Amino acid sequence: MLSLARPVITRAFTRSAARRLPLVGAASLHTLPELPYAYNALEPYISEEIMRLHHQKHHQTYVNGLNAAEEKYSKTSDVKQQIALQSALKFNGGGHINHSLFWRNLAPAGSTNQPSGALKEALEKDFGSVDAFKKAMNEKTAAVQGSGWGWLGYNPSLKKLEIVTTPNQDPLISHVPIIGIDIWEHAFYLQYKNVKPDYLNAIWNVVNFEEAGKRYDAAT
Repeated sequence: MLSLARPVITRAFTRSAARRLPLVGAASLHTLPELPYAYNALEPYISEEIMRLHHQKHHQTYVNGLNAAEEKYSKTSDVKQQIALQSALKFNGGGHINHSLFWRNLAPAGSTNQPSGALKEALEKDFGSVDAFKKAMNEKTAAVQGSGWGWLGYNPSLKKLEIVTTPNQDPLISHVPIIGIDIWEHAFYLQYKNVKPDYLNAIWNVVNFEEAGKRYDAAT
């Protein structure tokens, strides 16, 4: 019987920082990636408590959900059941992709938190200045209604950087992700309560622009 493909996961993942997702029915399982720094390394801007909960609980939940959905998918050839599993695959697969990218998107304050090279030149060209980019990124990300993500993405058709948002855990597939900011409450509420602008202003102290620069170089 016909087996449905899952382009949402595979297309988005080709340029993400997470591990390549295996095809449905593959023997390997998705696993929680290790952080490239200690849980308290982003303080005082993102607390150790938030990082532990965000990584060990929330991201782990997406990994578990993705593995469970893929296992169910691999065991059925019924098209209706495969269609019914699409939302779980998209949500948990997107959560795994987005968070795997997000952890490498961050670095301890004072290490690699200023753009340089080709990325800096592109930010100045497309937004006027680095500060203007940060302001525009914060405004658009803060305007996300409910849960979602703010992205700096590279538009391969227009060959320029653009700010876009995605709802829930939808991965960015229209652009190559360069920087992603998690605007779900679990990313900031314990520390910043409901004041999203404070979280967005603070996160630039721990954005890993060295990693973002590598993504930009690869995209261009």
